[in-house]
Amino acid sequence: MPIENTAGYMIPVLPSNDLAYPFGKLGLDLSDSELRETAYEIFVGACRSSGGGRPLTYMSQSSGRSSDKASSLPSLQRSLTLTAASKVKKALGIKHKKKNNSSESNASSTENRPATIGELMRVQMRISEQIDSRVRRALLRIAAGQLGRRIESIVLPIELLQQFKSSDFPNQREYEVWQKRKLKVLEAGLLLHPKLPIDRKDPSAQKLRQIIRAAHDRPIETGKYSEAFQTLRTITMELASRSSDDYTPDTCHWADGSPLNLRLYQILLEALFDVEEPTSMIEEVDEVLELVKKTWGILGIDEKLHNLCFSWVLFNHYVSTGQVENDFLFAADNLLLEIKKDAKSTLDSVYTKILCSTLNSMLEWAERGLLGYHESFYRGNIDLMQSILSLALSAATILAEENPRENGGMKAIDVANAKVDIYIRSSMRKAFNQEIEKLRVSRKSTKSQLNSLPSLCILAQDVTDLAFTEKEIYSPILQKWHPLAVGVAVATLHSCFGQEIKKFVSGISELTPGAIQVLIAADKLEKDLVQMAVEDSVNSDDGGKSIIQEMSPYEAEGVIVDLVKSWIKTRVDRLEEWVDRTLQQEEWDPRANRERFAPSAVEVLRTIDETLEAFFLLPIPMHPDLLPELMSGLDRCLQDYILKAKSGSGSRRSFLPILPPLTRCKGGSKLNGVFKKKDRLQIGQRRKLLPNTTTNGNDSSHSIQHLCVRVNTFHYIRKDLEVLEKRAIAHLKSNGIREGNFVKKHFELSFSACVEAIQQVCEATAYKVIFHELDHVFYNGLYTTEVSSSSRIEPFLQELEQNLEIIAETVQENTIRTRLITNIMRASFEGFLLILLAGGPSRNFTLEDSSMIQEDFKFLMDLFWSNGDGLPSDLIGKHSVVVKGVLPLLGIDTSLLIEKFKSLVVDNDGHVSSTKSRLPLPPTTEVWGPGEANTVLRVLCHRNDKEATVFLKKNYNFPKKL
Repeated sequence: MPIENTAGYMIPVLPSNDLAYPFGKLGLDLSDSELRETAYEIFVGACRSSGGGRPLTYMSQSSGRSSDKASSLPSLQRSLTLTAASKVKKALGIKHKKKNNSSESNASSTENRPATIGELMRVQMRISEQIDSRVRRALLRIAAGQLGRRIESIVLPIELLQQFKSSDFPNQREYEVWQKRKLKVLEAGLLLHPKLPIDRKDPSAQKLRQIIRAAHDRPIETGKYSEAFQTLRTITMELASRSSDDYTPDTCHWADGSPLNLRLYQILLEALFDVEEPTSMIEEVDEVLELVKKTWGILGIDEKLHNLCFSWVLFNHYVSTGQVENDFLFAADNLLLEIKKDAKSTLDSVYTKILCSTLNSMLEWAERGLLGYHESFYRGNIDLMQSILSLALSAATILAEENPRENGGMKAIDVANAKVDIYIRSSMRKAFNQEIEKLRVSRKSTKSQLNSLPSLCILAQDVTDLAFTEKEIYSPILQKWHPLAVGVAVATLHSCFGQEIKKFVSGISELTPGAIQVLIAADKLEKDLVQMAVEDSVNSDDGGKSIIQEMSPYEAEGVIVDLVKSWIKTRVDRLEEWVDRTLQQEEWDPRANRERFAPSAVEVLRTIDETLEAFFLLPIPMHPDLLPELMSGLDRCLQDYILKAKSGSGSRRSFLPILPPLTRCKGGSKLNGVFKKKDRLQIGQRRKLLPNTTTNGNDSSHSIQHLCVRVNTFHYIRKDLEVLEKRAIAHLKSNGIREGNFVKKHFELSFSACVEAIQQVCEATAYKVIFHELDHVFYNGLYTTEVSSSSRIEPFLQELEQNLEIIAETVQENTIRTRLITNIMRASFEGFLLILLAGGPSRNFTLEDSSMIQEDFKFLMDLFWSNGDGLPSDLIGKHSVVVKGVLPLLGIDTSLLIEKFKSLVVDNDGHVSSTKSRLPLPPTTEVWGPGEANTVLRVLCHRNDKEATVFLKKNYNFPKKL
């Protein structure tokens, strides 16, 4: 859990309970207190005078305070005084702490303060005064008995065993425990961890094991003349004297084997930390450390091992005291600089093994925080991260140099770069996963609350915040070892979010507002991350190319475009299916609504409008780019509706009768009735051959009223297209697109189809009215016998007027109604001419009929003028020009008419075109006019006159009957 450091802010505690111990296990049961006593004995023994022959003296404890003890251990008896700032602390980078105790507390502290270094060391190592007195007394005796011998030349546990009997201890049990400790130390130093490897079958080793094993059951007799003890001494000296070191032939190797020596030395170094205030180092560190170094000879420690062990002690003490005093970590890192030099200058395999074990332990602990540094560090303790990172990279660099093969021979700077790269990527992934987990928990806890924003949108914003936090807080430190720290971080986040987006996209089956929100958020996140990577790598060797290449694009915009296109296709396909289905059911009933147009048109336009509205409601940035595709699809659907709606309506040609063969008739002939019957039969047969003619006459969906509804529908669609166009432009403007960027009309196909459909259906309706609905009173009834009151135009006008009233009621739009009635007028005028010029052999006219026929045509024009309430007179005049030009031919004398015809069929030189004497037959062009030969010929054919009959018989031999 977090603890509060001296600066007052909370810092996390990295795991320390499983901190790997680097120096190895002793392999036997030696407690911490036993090891401390052993280390203290070595320390006191090493600090005794090595001068020549001065006797050691001892004053009993009862004679005064321990600080007044007299001995020849001058270094331990050195008085403690306030000294200048510690050189050791300065070298390690440990700051001097000012104690803010009150004056009363200061007085108490001064009173209880040890007076000598020896006393200080006893307190620091938690050694009782009783044990201290016993150790000093024994060492005085040893020194007296072995005057002039160095402490390194004796096996201290053996000497101590001989100096005491059970009577020197409060009770027998305490003595036995003490003796067993000495034997366990000998076992550890001589059998389990000797300086030189020992053969397990070595006789001396086997004998020593037997003695130690026997001592567990019965204490060994340690008297001067004890044979058992003398055997123990002999064996011990024999084993301790083994050495390959020719420079120290008289040194006993009983405590200088690893890991025993390192464990004992660690205990001595740990005494440098204030026992009452563990997060502080004692002020007398320089003096104490100077004395601790005197144990090097006994423990086999040199400067290299000292630096390594001291670095571990500083590091371990920092961890074990709650990671509060950052100076200890900093000091351990500083010592690694010396260790790096030491490692390069030694080939000792034992040292290398200890070195790698120690550095690996440090590195493993540091990387627990660095591989997820967002969990461990924040703005308030970011300096701690720098210290831990420095320590980790120093350890990693040294390890890489010790094992170059495992690191591919990388340089130190490359090792640091690679490590930091790993830390960044690991931390980013963990931080990203934490954001996902927090979001999951948050969503679960607020399930009942309304939150329309998709989870990935929230995650994208969280990742953006995480990236900026990384850049602001962590990257400035990481960039000291990795120049592209920001780039690596954002590339990792980009990859993490990319995996989520990939899964999300694979699960999208259709376009939804939520999906678009996520993709737009992803696109924005990607742009932010790429921008950060570019800015971070602008000064790099490759300009950040490697980092940018690592960031595989999300292609969110492309996914949006594809989804929108799929959305468009789905909507268009549905509309196309709807058009097919609905038009098959449409009845074109004028009673369906007040406006007299098809409900299906209302529905299809409403669907198009809703589709456009839904399209512009999509939260996408590319409306202008995708709108043409949508409009094109909708335009095709609407065009399809129009084309299918007008299909089957017929056309002008489908209702016009086929011109009968040229013939002539004689007025009053008995054959007239036959001609009339045959003519009608021929027309009926002809109509059966015409496309859609029969269908148009019987299919109720193509009645005159229904055709009018279709015309109304097309007009309604055309008007609404303009509204839809304006709405689309308004939507684009609301998105900030200028009008100049969408000049092109979007419903061109539908608009053209409407114009064409209105024209075609109006024309078809007109010709259907004249030539189908009114056929019985017009083409098949008017002037079929003779121009008389019974066959005049009045019946036709009456029924035509009824039809016009129905049309006027059904077609309420003035412009469309005018167009439709105009087409009816044109069809009636054309039909009037056909009756006069191609009405078949049943129709014959005299000169006297001319005035009645002209009168009938005037009645027909008047009907459309309707006293000024109908069509404009100029429009009527425009369409009646042809008829008015032909009608005067009916009143021209036959001889003059023949001469006119002849003048029209002769060539430019005045010769007859035919090689024979007969006149040529002019072609039928169906373009009527007084100056057109075929028109004049047809007037002659229908002239009830002998002269005309003779002329036609002579020149063309036309039959009198069909």
